[in-house]
Amino acid sequence: MTAVIIDDEAKARLLLKTILEDYCEEIDTIYDADGLKAGVKLIREHLPDVVFLDVEMPEHMGTQINDFFAEDEINFKIVFTTAHSEYAVKAFELNAIDYLLKPMRPKQVREAVSKVYAERQQKTVSKQLVELRDSFNTLNFKKIGLPVSDGILFVELEDIICMEADGMYTKFYTKNSGSKMVSKPLKHFMELLEENKEFYRPHRSYCINMRYIKQYVKKDGGYLVMDNDVMVSISREKREEFLHLMSSF
Repeated sequence: MTAVIIDDEAKARLLLKTILEDYCEEIDTIYDADGLKAGVKLIREHLPDVVFLDVEMPEHMGTQINDFFAEDEINFKIVFTTAHSEYAVKAFELNAIDYLLKPMRPKQVREAVSKVYAERQQKTVSKQLVELRDSFNTLNFKKIGLPVSDGILFVELEDIICMEADGMYTKFYTKNSGSKMVSKPLKHFMELLEENKEFYRPHRSYCINMRYIKQYVKKDGGYLVMDNDVMVSISREKREEFLHLMSSF
């Protein structure tokens, strides 16, 4: 595969290039640029399989790459690189975008390249970038990217009725897209949605969207019936907290 590295820091470019050469046999050709405009020129000339793109650069943010290409031109995978910003990381994870945290380590680079190699036939990159830029432009994340078997499914948060844990998987129940099994644990999504007050975890196996509660049933220890008739247990230690929340929701 051919790779392009775009980063304004020379040391960062050299480190990543060295790791790719030493640990990633899938990568056989590497080009690098110190800014987005120069990087775009390299991309057009060499048609890479993967672009490693720094988020924060002086003239252009890496997330502005969509401004330089038509939608059907982005047929390469993008792995963003960032030195900090918990906010940026949350935007990447919400939109199922690949990223590397600086300082980069061989293991994380190797894992990213392996994933790119496995997924390079997918054509979802441009759509992901649009969603990512929207996330950077507002603190009110409105969509979440769910990795499914044939790509990434973008779901409106308000469309999610509830989520159910199934080991290292999570089953999403949605209003408009039915149910979807996703290969991420429920804990992962709870961390992403921790600031969204509409989502609540009444039991370790469930997370619900409070707006879709149809009924609270007292018997059998207490449970909820959601708008899609899925029944959700309420753990004993959460019952009092839940009833208090419902009184003020």
